[in-house]
Amino acid sequence: MALSCLDGTDPHNCLPPITAYSVMRVGTLPLVPYYPPGDESLAAAVGALAGKHHAVLLANHGPVVAGTSLAAATDAIEELEESARLVLLLRGEKLRLLTPDQVADLRRRYAS
Repeated sequence: MALSCLDGTDPHNCLPPITAYSVMRVGTLPLVPYYPPGDESLAAAVGALAGKHHAVLLANHGPVVAGTSLAAATDAIEELEESARLVLLLRGEKLRLLTPDQVADLRRRYAS
């Protein structure tokens, strides 16, 4: 995923709240630092975030997504890919992101 290769991405949430569904299905998307494939440090870094997030983005690799079911995980990865595409398409344009109050409302309404 191209988003995992961008410099200057917010490591605490590399997918801004661009749509309601990205907030509902993906939530906060932390960036895991780059490690080579199969490196134990990569597994430890993902494991440290796994219980706190629906998805993580591996720097220069791509996303790892989990869900309460296969359908939920599929919905999350599809939403993540589409939202990341929107971020890239709109890069350089002034974005109208959801406000912190709107994000909090969505989390309250649709907490999983």
